[in-house]
Amino acid sequence: MQGPPIYLASDVHLGAAPPEVEKAFLSWLDHCGGVASKVIINGDLFDFWFEYRSVIPRGHTRVLGALAALVDSGIPVVFMGGNHDWWGGDYLRDEVGVDFLQEPKILDLNGTRTLLAHGDGLGAGDLGYRVLKRILRGSLTQVVFRWLHPDLGAWIARRVSKTGRKPGRPESEQVARAEFLERWAVNRLVEDEALQLVVLGHTHRPVLREVAPQRYYLNLGDWLSNKTYAVLSPGQAPSLRDWEKDETRT
Repeated sequence: MQGPPIYLASDVHLGAAPPEVEKAFLSWLDHCGGVASKVIINGDLFDFWFEYRSVIPRGHTRVLGALAALVDSGIPVVFMGGNHDWWGGDYLRDEVGVDFLQEPKILDLNGTRTLLAHGDGLGAGDLGYRVLKRILRGSLTQVVFRWLHPDLGAWIARRVSKTGRKPGRPESEQVARAEFLERWAVNRLVEDEALQLVVLGHTHRPVLREVAPQRYYLNLGDWLSNKTYAVLSPGQAPSLRDWEKDETRT
């Protein structure tokens, strides 16, 4: 007998996303509570998240509560830190109850050997970002940032983030980065014959590609403009879906 499916999503960017996006995502989480065996959030759930020792960023209480409710009901939640919310920690793990990851990881998802990664800083491309990533995630940087007043820290994060506020990379650069990550994923599948699925986010461009028979590259897209997510059922190919068009949720 086959078990319930695993549901996956990424790039919600709470804090930069309009209220209707958060409302739709809450509906998705509620739907997952009735059908999923596990929920995976593959990075950038928040547009900014940083855990101070005794302060939690304001907002998104209902989403955090919904995640905790899933865990309390017996549905594990895996949260891969993205380039906007990698700085999670004990609060997410101990208070909310999610399995918070900070590095790419190979998982068994309903019998499918899967490489899960958000997608930022992978491979040899994007050298400037990879250098910045090393600095931002360094222990000294985290200590210094933690000593800033949370309001100041949040203000700095809002100024740095380009999500929904100011122009990001040119379209050509975004396409090039998406294509680079797809090639990176395909290479992982070629190099590791036991690997069946590579799941990324980060590009905000949904993709499901069968690289070889029953071996797939999956990019989850985003919720800001696409509201896409994926379903991984035992013994079946991955399914990439649009929340606003998915008739299975009604």
